[in-house]
Amino acid sequence: MLILNETDVRNATAFPELVEAVRTMFRSDCKMPTRHHHSLQVPNEPDATLLLMPAWTEGRYMGVKIVSVFPGNLRRSLPSVSGTYLLSSALTGQNLAMIDGAELTARRTAASSALASRFLSRADAKILLVCGTGRLSLNLIEAHGSQRPLEKVLVWGRSTEKAAETVKLASRLHPNVSIARDLEAAVREADIISCATLSDAPIVRGAWLKPGAHLDLIGAFTPDMRECDDEAVSRARIFVDTYEGALSEGGDLVQPIRAGVIGRDAVKADLASLSKGEHAGRSGPDEITLFKSVGAALEDLAGAILAFETSTRLVQSDG
Repeated sequence: MLILNETDVRNATAFPELVEAVRTMFRSDCKMPTRHHHSLQVPNEPDATLLLMPAWTEGRYMGVKIVSVFPGNLRRSLPSVSGTYLLSSALTGQNLAMIDGAELTARRTAASSALASRFLSRADAKILLVCGTGRLSLNLIEAHGSQRPLEKVLVWGRSTEKAAETVKLASRLHPNVSIARDLEAAVREADIISCATLSDAPIVRGAWLKPGAHLDLIGAFTPDMRECDDEAVSRARIFVDTYEGALSEGGDLVQPIRAGVIGRDAVKADLASLSKGEHAGRSGPDEITLFKSVGAALEDLAGAILAFETSTRLVQSDG
């Protein structure tokens, strides 16, 4: 059985290939049961989350991810997300690979956002704003850059120091990266706004979104969390990674639906429909689009298979 650490996963999942792998999986007949979602109380800290996410393609591969999210780790200078992925044969049950779950999660999440952007952002989108300074931020810059001709990248974070650190690292990925010190001004300027925070209150206001903007919401993965306000969901045409996940767990949609601000029919399509060509996505240059994701097990499976097959080829070629 292969053991793939963080570096192995990163080297084996280049974003152009990973975005296409996720698209292929969304077009497939992958089986994806409802994931187990558990809250864990942590003394004197925000609740943690435990996720168990299985998926399989009949006769080929099956896998399960065990991932935890501990918001309190920010105080310890530790990653908020950690986990492991076990990939096995769906023909024999043989264990094939144990894969670093945190890196797999970060990369497949960014790839899914980039895939959605392929259908929903303007083809000439040049300015990306990333809100958040966690491990996803660098992946989002690289992933979106694989799909759109980005000329400028802005990074916003509650901590200017952490934003500066992210900008320094991101300069290896893009020649024009800078700190967004004024969030409103940055949102008004950006063609793509990608939010990956642990915020429980809106940070992006709908009034700030310019015509043609694409809002990518990743961080609010429970009903009590939120990254955008009611005006944003009211102004935008809304798309999701999966209906089941986004409409039951994503606070950016759950809260305004409960409040009667929008109906469930405001969601125009999911990523499967976009990937299959059943929905065209963006319908005009001035349209504001919104993509809400909470993660799907088939995305992990797509990334795990790519990491396993790529690493296997590399091992065989070295041998």
